[in-house]
Amino acid sequence: MWVKINPRGEPAAGPDGRVEIRYKQGGKIYRAGSRNLEVDPKAEAISDGDASGPGGDAPAAANGEPAVPSGALPKDALIVYTDGACTGNPGPMGVGVVILDGKERKEVSEFLGHGTNNIAELTAIVRALELCPRDRTVVVHSDSSYALGLLGKAWKAKANQELVAKMRALGKEFRDLRLVKVAGHAGVSENERCDELARMAVVRGK
Repeated sequence: MWVKINPRGEPAAGPDGRVEIRYKQGGKIYRAGSRNLEVDPKAEAISDGDASGPGGDAPAAANGEPAVPSGALPKDALIVYTDGACTGNPGPMGVGVVILDGKERKEVSEFLGHGTNNIAELTAIVRALELCPRDRTVVVHSDSSYALGLLGKAWKAKANQELVAKMRALGKEFRDLRLVKVAGHAGVSENERCDELARMAVVRGK
């Protein structure tokens, strides 16, 4: 059985205490109570892509390689979560960012004005990259396939081209930038916190 873990190697439990599990590589995802799981002394970590199996939806990093390769991250890696919110689409926009640096934590909640959800998602990643040092491993988590595709998979930008160009230019400044797609509103605690920060910003700015 495979259990989804966070970058620190711990079961990635959501606010409900449940963790994503698979009974075999490429198999269906289930959610199990973390207190019902026991540690396998012979456990090994595999990438999201390997867990998904052939044709899986593992995200791509900025260089086109799997987003989180097998093996441990550097101990000083920055773990980043981003999200954008928009009421009305178009409507009032806000972004939320959480940056985890060991035991230190930084949160950003910023009102952006009037625009679209896609602009909010892109700007959230831009804000995060602006705040991170370029010489360390940075792992950016987002629930936006749109934003991650434009940054990590060289998708063609049909809109928001100036913002996309800024995001890509920032991404190229990093020595080791990794992108991870997370499921939105699925109990991923830091992703949920970013959504909360973004919506708080929208409420403040109205």
